[in-house]
This record gives sequence, structure tokens and C-alpha cells, in this order.
Amino acid sequence: MKFLYDILTIILVIVAIPVFAYRLIREQGFGERLKQSFGFLPAAALVPVAGKNCLWLHAASVGEIVATSPIVKELRRQLPAKPVLVSVVTANGYEMAKRIIPEADSIIYFPLDLPWLSRRVITRVNPTLFVLVETELWPNFLLACRDLKIAVMMVNGRISDKSVGNYRYLFTILDRMLDTVRRFCMQSTIDAQYIIRLGAKPRRVFVTGNTKYDQTHTEVTAAEREEIARSLQLPAGDQVIVAGSTHKGEEEFVFAAFNKVRENFPRTRLVLAPRDNLRGSEVASLAGKYNLRAVRRTELNEKADDHDVIVLDTIGELGKIYSIGDVVYVGGSLVTRGGHNILEPAAHGKAILVGPHMFNFKDSYALYSGQGACDTVYDSADLGDKLTGLLGDAAAREEMGARALAIIRANQGASVRSVEHIKEVLALLSQQS
Repeated sequence: MKFLYDILTIILVIVAIPVFAYRLIREQGFGERLKQSFGFLPAAALVPVAGKNCLWLHAASVGEIVATSPIVKELRRQLPAKPVLVSVVTANGYEMAKRIIPEADSIIYFPLDLPWLSRRVITRVNPTLFVLVETELWPNFLLACRDLKIAVMMVNGRISDKSVGNYRYLFTILDRMLDTVRRFCMQSTIDAQYIIRLGAKPRRVFVTGNTKYDQTHTEVTAAEREEIARSLQLPAGDQVIVAGSTHKGEEEFVFAAFNKVRENFPRTRLVLAPRDNLRGSEVASLAGKYNLRAVRRTELNEKADDHDVIVLDTIGELGKIYSIGDVVYVGGSLVTRGGHNILEPAAHGKAILVGPHMFNFKDSYALYSGQGACDTVYDSADLGDKLTGLLGDAAAREEMGARALAIIRANQGASVRSVEHIKEVLALLSQQS
């Protein structure tokens, strides 16, 4: 099975060569990403961590980086002398890590999961401990860690319903990967049950909570909120809807609902952030089909003050922009993508709306909807009605926001618990050496 996986991986890389070539031409910075993905790490990235018994935390993209940020902050507080390396897969994740994890000693792109490549990169870095954030299980990398006697653990572990089925196709490889992980720190009891069902030894599985409740990078002051609104050219007194992390096919729902809102509240503005920021032009053009005047965030200037919609085509701003919203819709949920993180708007005490497809965030969705801290919409008409209702009822908005914020405060502490487990594993490794 391992041989078949390696062959398929190599074939996928070969097939992707034309895509790599296209992106090299079209995407700024893709060349550096590709170079590092093939194991050519810059000396400046290696010097602070290589051969220094570092902690290597791997977070695939933006969501995992948000979860990693409070862990690194806590590591810096409890283990200030321990070098920390953070790796990512996507360009957005890399930019986000640079923005919100300044405490990391180095940030790199994760190597492609090719057998010789994983071993080469691990040997060069030679970490004390490799820490997976959420569900990044890469067979060759984990098996190379085992062969090189590099300890592995998982923090903020999350297993979706879909992942449970998909991972089973790895058969015996999955058993070997899971046996490599010394400790699984999972977000919830459901995630713990799923990882055990996949084959993790129950004695290695712990429920530590979701570290995203501990995030602080989105905190803003009143003055900062005013500056955000000014930079977006939002007139004082206008109400604002923020639609975050929308997907292709979902913006139509939002624009139709926004037109319905403006029948009652014509001065309301919409800030919409597509999940893929490269879709900014496409989404701005789509707004025009709904007779809406849209401008991309990167095109704003001092004279462009006649827009109805701002399309956020930047990286790392959404978490703070949620703070200026009167109502927030979290995307990926009116289309079947599984939803996105509702904790960022919750941390700002916002009234939150989501669609019914929140299966990737089932626990936080159940918690928030069950306590009246978010509401579910099922189509554009429903979204328009509920946006209109909340914009016209300040008391209802404040009540939802207060409940959301109370849940955040009640569930904090996962990053501290995760770091305690990291320290315990490090202590065991010290005893064994």
C-alpha cells in the first residue's frame, strides 16, 4: 500500500507540472513557495532552528494558523528559550503566519509528501518534536519521523465526518501513521471518538478544547475600529454587514439578500471577503449583475466613496474587519463546503448568521446555535429577512453578541492545556535520552 501511495504521489506531481508553470507566471511569490515545497529552504529560515532541538508546528492554511497562533504565544511564555518553527502549505497561510505569529523563530513551506524529500528536510531541521495542528496527516513525512526517531504529537485535533471515511482508504498506512503519534490533543469528545475509531490508541487521546477560543490577534480598540471604517471609506452612521469566507456560488445568495436589506435600510454597506482572495475581480463583477457598486479593497482610494460593496481581496484582515460589522454572515455554509470559523466574529461580540452546511465546524456550530448565539439561514430570502430583522433590532443584535462573547470566555484555555501536553512529551523524551 505504501508503494502504491508513493507512485500515485509522484504521478500527481508530474501531472501538476503544467499547473506549476502557469502559477509561476501568474502568482507573485509562487516560485519561492514551489522551491521550498521541493525542499530548498532558504538559509535564513534554517539558521534560527536547524539542529537546535526546535519545536516544529505544522499548520496547513489560514484556519490552522489561527489555531496555531495562541499555542506559539503560550510556548513563548512557558518555554521562552525553545526555538519554534512553523510550516504551512498555502500562500495565504504563509502570509497569515507572518502577520499573526511574530513569535515564531522561522516560517517555511511544508515539503511535498515525497518519500526522499520528507526525510531530507526532517534531517536538515532535526526537531525535538513535530506537532501537527488539526488534521495534517502526511504518510511519508510521519513515517520518516518514525524512522528518524522524531517524536510526533497532534494538537487542536479535528476530524470531520468526511475525513473519517477518506482516511480509511489508506488502510495499513493509516495504522502506521497513527502509531507514530505519541499524543492526540483533540478539540472535542466527538473528535476524540473519531480518531480512536480510525485506530488511535485510546490511552494516547485527550480532549483539550479548541485553541481558536484563545486567539488574540483580532482584538481591536475603539480607535482601531474607527480607523478600519475610515480605511474602508464607510461613512459614519451607516450600518455594515460583513460576509466572511464566501465560496463560488454563494455570493449570489449574499448579493440578493443584500438588495432585500437595502429596501428597508438603503444606507447599509456590505463588506464581502471571498475565501479565495484571488477571486476579488470575479466577485466585484458579479456584484454589478445585482446592480450593486462594488470596489475591491486593493483599489480603494480617497475619491472612491460611492460604493455599496467592498470586496476584501487581501490576506489577514478579515478577523479585525469583523469588528465593524453590525451583523456577520459566515460563508461556506449556504453551499456544501462545511462552513468556516465562527469564533472570530464571536470574539467581537457580533450577531452571527450561517447557512445549514456547517459540518466541518459541527461542535462550535451546535454550541452557538444551541445557546442562541448564532442563527441559521437556508436561502437568500431567509438571509435577507434575518439580516433585515437584526439590523432593525439593536437589542436582539446585542443579546446575540453577548451570548457569543460569553461562550468564547467560557471555553478559553485550550492553548495552555495543549502546551502542558507538549511539555509532558518533552519531559518524557528527556528521560529517554
